[in-house]
Amino acid sequence: MYLNLLAIDLFLLAEKAVLILIVISVSLLVAMYETWGERKVAAFMQDRRGPNRAGPGGLFQPLADGLKLFAKEEIIPTSSNRLLFILGPGLAMLTAMMTSAVVPWSSHFNMFGRHVSMQIADVNIGILYIFGVVSMGVYGVMIGGWASNNKFSLLAAVRGASQIISYELAMGLSIISLLMVTGSLSLRTIVEQQHIGHYYILLQPLGFLIFLVCSFAECNRTPFDLSEADNELNMGFHLEYSSMKLGFYLFSEYVNVFISSAVMATLYFGGFDIPFVNSTWLADHWGQNALAGLQIVSFFVKIVAFIFFFMWVRWTIPRFRYDQLMNLGWKIMIPLALINMVVTGFIVLLHLYGWR
Repeated sequence: MYLNLLAIDLFLLAEKAVLILIVISVSLLVAMYETWGERKVAAFMQDRRGPNRAGPGGLFQPLADGLKLFAKEEIIPTSSNRLLFILGPGLAMLTAMMTSAVVPWSSHFNMFGRHVSMQIADVNIGILYIFGVVSMGVYGVMIGGWASNNKFSLLAAVRGASQIISYELAMGLSIISLLMVTGSLSLRTIVEQQHIGHYYILLQPLGFLIFLVCSFAECNRTPFDLSEADNELNMGFHLEYSSMKLGFYLFSEYVNVFISSAVMATLYFGGFDIPFVNSTWLADHWGQNALAGLQIVSFFVKIVAFIFFFMWVRWTIPRFRYDQLMNLGWKIMIPLALINMVVTGFIVLLHLYGWR
């Protein structure tokens, strides 16, 4: 009996290792082509062409940019803290990638007589895990800015840290309102509840709006890119970085946009659910593997729509002043999240007691 408890399922280990490799590879590929998409969206909005020389439609431009970052000279300032200077971008990239571990990308595939889950770790505290990992991302910004021993970098790091902490509070409060409705912290359970009921965007529109705004701040995206304000801070907290250390900071931002889009689609738009399609009928007629493949496609369509929205806002809305950013976080977003939480709790109690 005790030997069975200690038995190791080698197939499960191999399955998870392959899934981790696929998720990391896809995240990096999406982040790489987000740079191309950003330039194309900006060009469209500014009535110009955008990248069009490297490959058809400029599709090879991200590869050229990556090659350039690898080939650039590696410079570490002599007055910097060398260990922390190297640790900063690695920590930013690590925290960006770790968030993907609890996102359910699809239901499951039937392979070799087994159910192969398309989720790296189905933990029952998935949302808490996401917030725990995301809160570590501030260390990548703070360490990088402080270790550079540059006043502009340090000022940008302080801005970035205060911004992330401020908006994490409102984001957490908006999620509490959602948890009152779902009764679960598991992302897969939340997705399955939306399959048999309504998408939670219909039940928590204000909570979604707060979460969306806070996601912009968490990802350092315009209009919340105060820590990377070129005209004030000469590139911000990664001013002293070059080569792939700079690439890690840039890539981590785009990976964060990708994962944030996946989390918002999961919590409020049904995750991998295919809208207006009966999944049971599809699995019976086309097979479970075909259903799982279509669910991945549906999920990525939702993610791409969110990514486009991130880009659209960047080239539409100007950057806030720093005092405006902090006022919005503390005086507007947090009170709105608290009001939403109280109203949601009141409605949940009314429903629990038969609307009496």
